[in-house]
Amino acid sequence: MKVPLRDIARQVGGRVAGDENTPIKGVNSLERAQAGELSYFIGGPYREVLERTKASAVIVAAESDLFQGAQVIAPNPELAYAKAAWLFAPPVPRFPGVSEAALVHKESLVGKDVSIYPMVYVGEGASIGDEVILFPGVFIGDRVKIGKRTVIHPNVSILHDCIIGNDVIIHAGTVVGSDGFGFARDGSRSVKIPQTGFVQIDDDVEIGANNCIDRAALGKTWIKRGVKTDNLVQVGHNVVIGEDTVIVAQVGISGSSSIGREVILAGQVGISDHLEVGDRVMVGAQSGVAKSVPPGEVVTGTPAIPHRTWLRASGLYARLPNIYERLKGLEKRIKTMESRLP
Repeated sequence: MKVPLRDIARQVGGRVAGDENTPIKGVNSLERAQAGELSYFIGGPYREVLERTKASAVIVAAESDLFQGAQVIAPNPELAYAKAAWLFAPPVPRFPGVSEAALVHKESLVGKDVSIYPMVYVGEGASIGDEVILFPGVFIGDRVKIGKRTVIHPNVSILHDCIIGNDVIIHAGTVVGSDGFGFARDGSRSVKIPQTGFVQIDDDVEIGANNCIDRAALGKTWIKRGVKTDNLVQVGHNVVIGEDTVIVAQVGISGSSSIGREVILAGQVGISDHLEVGDRVMVGAQSGVAKSVPPGEVVTGTPAIPHRTWLRASGLYARLPNIYERLKGLEKRIKTMESRLP
């Protein structure tokens, strides 16, 4: 399939500088793009790559003399590229109908145009919405509800009573609705607290591979609309994550914490239990959040502190040995001066 560049520009809300009829057959990086492919340029260290790319067209924020081919001018080239790439992305592969090698309980409800691969299990009272795709090895527990057009990749387990919205993507190996980590101490023993709640995942959420999202002890663990999680994320029981929040790989959120909307948690962040992280907070990579964070803050470090303070403090680390030696010298001089006093 080839798409005229003018149609792509219209799709991404940009304009064409150059030949608007340039045929585009796919997308690629600046380094790897060949004739007939579209790429994008965000500036900085990629200027030299832009000069030598073989792409037929590029998406740029402003027309550039570094590239002689057709250009799509868009305010946010990365966002425009994401929209353009969907024109060439292959569709999700579908099994035709419900496989005879799947085990679908007779008391479950299956919608229209559903694709259920071999080796899928769907439990009693489960409800599968229209156009859902369940890949091999998926386990759907009793009374689970899955909305329309949701895609569940291989070996995902969605345990009993959980609710999944429309247009959700859950990647391979994720577990939704495992027991929360709840125990009461009886002397030296740990007594399990029954985890009788559930998990609710709202519309347009994407969950990365090998996430673990625990069911609530009571009530629900709630991931709201538009949340995106990377791989290897742990969400504890009764956690609430607000709309359009982004959670990067290896983040751990302890039980009963509340994460606001449009929050960004960078890689390997740890959130202690029963905290509130306000709307539009940004937490730097490998930070440990031990107390609640007000809305709009940018914090880094362990324990997490305001990012600018952390930058100043981290700049001192390399100088600490020298500062220590100078301090010892000053102490020695003070003792010498004191010894000479009458």
